[in-house]
Amino acid sequence: MTSPLIIISSNRKSEKKKPPPVSKPNKPEVVYDCKPDMYERGIAAVDPCDPEQSYAQPRVVIVGAGMAGLSTAARLVDKGITNFVVLEGNGRPGGRIHSSWLGDIVAELGAHWKQDNCSTHPVFNMSATEDPPRPGVPAALHARGLFNRVTCGRMPYPPTIVAYQKFRQIEQEAAAIYCLGGNKQHGSLINFLSLRIQQELHEFPDDQQHDAARIMFGLSHMLCARCGDDTAMLCADNTGCYMNMPGGEVRVPLGLLGILAPLMRTIPDGNIKYNKRVGCIYWGTSQKTGYRASVKTTDGEEYLADYVVITVSLGVLAKNAAKMFCPALPASKMDAIRCLGFGYCNKVYMEYCRPFWYWQRTNLNFKFYCQELCSRSDWTRGITAIEIVPNSQHVMCAWVIGEEASNMERLCDKDVAEGITDVLRVVTGCGVPYPSSILRSFWASDQFYLGAYSCEFECTNGDAQRALACPLPGPSEPVPPVLLFAGEATVPGHYATVSGARISGVREAERIVQMTVKFEGPPLPMKEPELIKKPVPKRCVAKN
Repeated sequence: MTSPLIIISSNRKSEKKKPPPVSKPNKPEVVYDCKPDMYERGIAAVDPCDPEQSYAQPRVVIVGAGMAGLSTAARLVDKGITNFVVLEGNGRPGGRIHSSWLGDIVAELGAHWKQDNCSTHPVFNMSATEDPPRPGVPAALHARGLFNRVTCGRMPYPPTIVAYQKFRQIEQEAAAIYCLGGNKQHGSLINFLSLRIQQELHEFPDDQQHDAARIMFGLSHMLCARCGDDTAMLCADNTGCYMNMPGGEVRVPLGLLGILAPLMRTIPDGNIKYNKRVGCIYWGTSQKTGYRASVKTTDGEEYLADYVVITVSLGVLAKNAAKMFCPALPASKMDAIRCLGFGYCNKVYMEYCRPFWYWQRTNLNFKFYCQELCSRSDWTRGITAIEIVPNSQHVMCAWVIGEEASNMERLCDKDVAEGITDVLRVVTGCGVPYPSSILRSFWASDQFYLGAYSCEFECTNGDAQRALACPLPGPSEPVPPVLLFAGEATVPGHYATVSGARISGVREAERIVQMTVKFEGPPLPMKEPELIKKPVPKRCVAKN
């Protein structure tokens, strides 16, 4: 019988003997960068054990306080960058989002809400996920642009604020009295509000009581419009803010302007400068040490920057690009602007004393095609739709596009009302009355917009939008970008939408964040780089 030892030795005959170990020369020490992951901890932190040690923040100037500019600012705050300023030439935030109250509705003079509410929609997701939901749009003068009389325009500003604050005090009283298990001897909530409003109206001067009554009673009626969980109800006349009242959360309509509330609350006070119209942007030629650009406003002030985010409308960019940038924009950027169009579109809201359409046998919601009104020789040939505003009993809305929309802006309200009434009478064959008041937009002649929506003149498959969104200097240049471009016209597939403007703002903010992480602070200046001190991150040595 064969021995196991012989079997083992026979199995190892083919094995080669290992050579004796040879002493290797000492390898140089390997140094690993042990900086914290900035995407996990935010760009402000450098040392995980010392939260006070942080990278120097780049200086950012954002031109425009519309949806794109505010989204850029809010995203920078989320990532730890607060060293920025938003320059808005107008006296209000929102840009082409302009909500105004008329009669029993919130009139959207600019952008309007589309019924595409879902969890993946960027604007719906932003406005619906604020926790806890809070009222109001900070830093926005609601009363100055939201409260309008029926016939003679906007209400005076001081009594409007007083009436608004008085109603808020009445709400607090109601919340204390009608809390769960509280005293019910005051009757119903609506009766209590009506009684308290009448008491407060006696404190107003005689010439202000009518306006104050309209505001406070109007706000009390809005408390009856409760918003459920159905996302289809989140449309223009229901989009707004929440307030906590007994029986659940009540949505106070603010129109599309209400979606700015989560952004405005994020941005620090004082970072938005209103009535600051930009005159010229000097990029690559700034003489200030440590900064790569300077933005000068028409009032003589100068703002230094490492990055400048341009969110102005395409109409302003096309008209003022030659004098707005120094040096001028390259030919590729100007070609992209020429490939994109910027159309005129205006809305006319008409308020009637009574809903005359309830007695009409015909449908008063009209969609006009180009051939239907082409025989008309005035501005009314540009009307594309006349419709009853949803959830309203007194207001209709007419849409006017093209050059006719620009021509309409030069007419008085009386001529506009007569033109639309004439069209209604012709298409219905009925004696349609004249509106008691109208409210309309003026986007074509507004110096801050010069139009309403962008479009493609040529089918470029999104190349024009991508070329417009490309930063300057471009990715192939050795110098980090200075000018960043955002706005609805820079997003293929989403141009002419509010969601496109928001996507572009977040995109450019992320670009700034990535470059801040790459350069561990502000980008390297083009002149005198030795004057910029970067913080030295801690390193550790890996032992063999």
